[in-house]
Amino acid sequence: MSTAWGKRRLAGVAVMALALPLLSACGREEEKQAAAPRPVRTITVERAPAVETVVLTGQVQARNEAAMAFRIGGRMIERPVNVGDRVKAGQLLAKLDPANELNALRSAQAAVAAAEGQLVTSENAFERQDRLLASGFTTRANWDQANQALRAARSQLDDAEAQLQIAQDRVGFTELYADVDGSVTARGAEPGEVVQAGQMIVRLAQQDGRDAVFDVPPQVLRTTPPDSEITIRLTSDPSVTAIGRVREVAPQADAQTRNFAVRVGINEPPAAMLLGSTVSGTVKVSDGPVMALPATALTTSEGKPAVFVVNPADSTVALRNIELVRHDPGTVIVADGITPGEVVVTAGVQALHPGQVVRTVAATVPSGTTP
Repeated sequence: MSTAWGKRRLAGVAVMALALPLLSACGREEEKQAAAPRPVRTITVERAPAVETVVLTGQVQARNEAAMAFRIGGRMIERPVNVGDRVKAGQLLAKLDPANELNALRSAQAAVAAAEGQLVTSENAFERQDRLLASGFTTRANWDQANQALRAARSQLDDAEAQLQIAQDRVGFTELYADVDGSVTARGAEPGEVVQAGQMIVRLAQQDGRDAVFDVPPQVLRTTPPDSEITIRLTSDPSVTAIGRVREVAPQADAQTRNFAVRVGINEPPAAMLLGSTVSGTVKVSDGPVMALPATALTTSEGKPAVFVVNPADSTVALRNIELVRHDPGTVIVADGITPGEVVVTAGVQALHPGQVVRTVAATVPSGTTP
């Protein structure tokens, strides 16, 4: 038993003796490979004007749009137009039940007739008193009384005529007409409803122009030139394009999105850009001289953005934190942490560690250019 165990022990020692030279050779090979410079791509940091293309989504709206409403309240009995209809100036849009207004009109007409009769009576009485006073057969007091009654009768007639005009206007207010050519874009009440004065019945978009309306972030507003041309494309058919310029910027940001509503006037809008169509607006913005790097150069250190900077003296890399202005899938704009002239690794950063020796295989485009 002991003899067999001794033979196995000798065999194990022999195997270890043979393996040690092999392990030593592997270690030397790994050390040799680790010492070899790692190939990386780099970029030389420069400051250059950065031009970025911004694409926003908006909607086509009428340049001039009005909410058409009745001047008086009442029960609406008719609305012959609907959303999408095109109307002409003077066309009937809606109608109220005119029964009450017609009754008021008849009452005003009767009041005018009564006032006219009273005026005739007062004029006759005054003429008699005037002749009698001239011949000395009446007193001055009677003449004054007749004159005062005549003036009151005239005033009553003026008031009755004014009330008649008001009643006639109110009858006219029971019908709502379009004042310009346009298209109906919304409705606010249905026949049979009791509506209030000023309540929107239909919204009428005039046909004298169209705007593309966008919600624009404040940083884009700051960097966009005021006279920039904006290319507008129909989302459903990008081949339909038009050129526009900013016509109006909202003075106050939206309370929820914190963006500003910007109306872009469309020059010669294509027929396919109907009201309510979804469009995209493309504009180029400039931030002035900036330091731009490819997004592949970005890594992290202690939870913050960082890049590997190459030391030209010994070709080693150092991990350095940077401060970003903004970034997108292709480019990062650096505010601080690196300086122009330094060399930054742009590819292979995942396999690097600080102090590692690297070898540049090719240089990418200068950092200030737009990718």
